Amino acid sequence: MKKQKTDQPESSRRKFLGKLWLGLGAIALIELVGLILTYLRPGKPRGSDDAGTVVEAGAVEKFLPDSVTAFVRGKFYLCRLEDGGFLALSRKCTHLGCTVPWVDKEKKFACPCHGSAFDIRGEVISPPAPRPLDAYAVSIENNVVKVNTKRPIKRSEFRKEALVYPKKA
Repeated sequence: MKKQKTDQPESSRRKFLGKLWLGLGAIALIELVGLILTYLRPGKPRGSDDAGTVVEAGAVEKFLPDSVTAFVRGKFYLCRLEDGGFLALSRKCTHLGCTVPWVDKEKKFACPCHGSAFDIRGEVISPPAPRPLDAYAVSIENNVVKVNTKRPIKRSEFRKEALVYPKKA
């Protein structure tokens, strides 16, 4: 008597597993190509969102002397110094670009990443930040404070001329 081969079920299982591995390999290849294309695609063009525009902060009276107001949309802080002058500061630390929050109790900007600290004028009071916070151009028109966030101003020190004062009536 001849033995019949019963490897039919094993053969179909082998074919199924081979197709399964081939399908999984194809999916992995598609994901890899997608990742590479995403990496090589250029980023969002500048000016495509609200950054890089003139932001109306509000009426001069809205901002008390010796106060800091965060503007999330414009990515800046509007500081009004004790003498009434306005200064707009970037929210990015000049050390490695972390967002620096204003700590009202301590009256300073404190970088959570590496411990840099800045005063209300944006000057470094605790390194490793190499220079003051970047500033933005401020203007006051019809008693409304406006900040131009198109181009940050890199500073090496605070200058009193950088402050903008409301016109006295």
